[in-house]
Amino acid sequence: MANHKSAEKRIRQTEVRTEVNRARVSRIRTFVKKVELALEAGDKAAAAEAFKLAQPEMMRGVSKGVLHRNTVSRKISRLSLRINALG
Repeated sequence: MANHKSAEKRIRQTEVRTEVNRARVSRIRTFVKKVELALEAGDKAAAAEAFKLAQPEMMRGVSKGVLHRNTVSRKISRLSLRINALG
């Protein structure tokens, strides 16, 4: 356990930040899942609309530091390829 006041404060801050970050990642996963469900249904219009909403959420995760930039870029690229393939 922490022996200094500053270390105790860091523990409290970490707990709060962890909860916030978990919520952010969960929100991003939900948006991506909506895109994937629309893709599985074969509905290109719904998939494109869901993708339009998911993309900024994913990039927000990058700016907040919960996801890596290259990971999000790869996922966005793969989702857009799948949407375009529905054509």
